[in-house]
Amino acid sequence: MLFYATFLISVAVDQLTKLWVRQNMRVGETLDVWPGVLRFSHYENTGAMGSSSQGYGRWFVPIAVAILLFVLYNRHKGRLKEKWMELGTGLFVGGAIGNAIDRTLFGKVTDFIQWWSGRSIMNLADLMLNIGVVIILIHMLLPKKTKAAA
Repeated sequence: MLFYATFLISVAVDQLTKLWVRQNMRVGETLDVWPGVLRFSHYENTGAMGSSSQGYGRWFVPIAVAILLFVLYNRHKGRLKEKWMELGTGLFVGGAIGNAIDRTLFGKVTDFIQWWSGRSIMNLADLMLNIGVVIILIHMLLPKKTKAAA
């Protein structure tokens, strides 16, 4: 259940924040949220995170769908059901599908989060995707408690 809640909330929050940016900021407009730390800069990205692979963003849509199907299949088989895997895969898939929705509907992804006055601009889907990967990797690398040890 945690996977589905995390997935649905991730997609909804991502899409709502992108909608707010598209309706309230012109492309190229910048808004200082926390000067020197965080600003919103409306950018439309036709590639991947960090503006790589410009013009090839639509290639990531079938990959996102394949990731979703892979996770759902493995959940159906009884895998990926530990609490941290549910959270990590929910964030990862939610981020992938959030950006896939943009690519499908608009042919580009709305980015707006810019940290520490850096050059890279991202969105919540990118953040969730990355946080999900970190959670999955930590869960996979930490030693598991066995029934005998418990």
